[in-house]
Amino acid sequence: MRRWVKILIAAVAALLALLVLNAVAVDHQTKGAEVTVRGAALVHLPGGDLQVLDVGADTAAARRSPIVLLHCYTCSINWWEKLIPLLRRDHRVIAIDLLGHGGSEKPGGGYSISNQARLVAQVLGRLDVRKATVVGHSLGGAVAVALADQSPGLVGRLVVVDSEPDTSYGGLDLLARAEYVPLLGEALWRIKPSWAIRKALGQAFAPGYDVPDQFVDDVKRMTYTAYDDSYDAFNSYVDDAPLDQRLRRLGLPLLAIFGAEDQIIDAKRALGAYAKVPGAQTALIQGAGHSPNVERPVQTASLIERFAKPPAGKPTASGRRP
Repeated sequence: MRRWVKILIAAVAALLALLVLNAVAVDHQTKGAEVTVRGAALVHLPGGDLQVLDVGADTAAARRSPIVLLHCYTCSINWWEKLIPLLRRDHRVIAIDLLGHGGSEKPGGGYSISNQARLVAQVLGRLDVRKATVVGHSLGGAVAVALADQSPGLVGRLVVVDSEPDTSYGGLDLLARAEYVPLLGEALWRIKPSWAIRKALGQAFAPGYDVPDQFVDDVKRMTYTAYDDSYDAFNSYVDDAPLDQRLRRLGLPLLAIFGAEDQIIDAKRALGAYAKVPGAQTALIQGAGHSPNVERPVQTASLIERFAKPPAGKPTASGRRP
């Protein structure tokens, strides 16, 4: 065998060994919880500590109409920053960092949608919240549906924001999907610079949106395990049974909101699926992409408020009178 061939084989073997060692190190990384949002606190749970922001419970009326906010994949409470002040005037607003995200704990496992919903249920139990309007953005939409299924007493109404019914409605681009390939994904995670994170996050908005630095920091706070497992968890949950089918069985009042310029999901087709859920309301927000809660907060908040507080004596989204 020629000498250069031996050198090439040795180099490839060394590179493969480094990739394996890196994958082992990255996959076993964990992080504890920390408060990263002003006014938030940690709720200590057996399955992992979660960061929770609980605001706006200043009046009896606000306490009677709680709104729970569950963020998107790789996101955090920060993604509700513009929306919370608009909702807290008339509602108690509870925003939760899901396990593996934001300031919440990042353990070595436990990222299934069902487990995320159980942890959220435990938080709401601690806070004495019942019959809330639960708003789930993207990944959070699946968690909201699972929460309603597992703990029906906690959820009175559901809002899904740019949460695809299943994976047939769109997906991430090729470069983003490369980060989930074994060995390659862990290597890319290790070396990914801020500009690359920002570019990837651009898919979550309408073209040309200026991604805030704090959203880049949210991704950096994650571990690769939380990043990879959360992605797989959503896909597994909706592939097992699409969200629109699950919502038909639940029979809860539903509002589905999508941005018209969503770059990840076919928004109109997804809204069409949710529109077939009996009694559902749907809204398409112009000038917004995958994250209308960030891009068009005033319009998004108005839709949520009207849905959370239907006029007295008029039918709710399910056709029943309140």
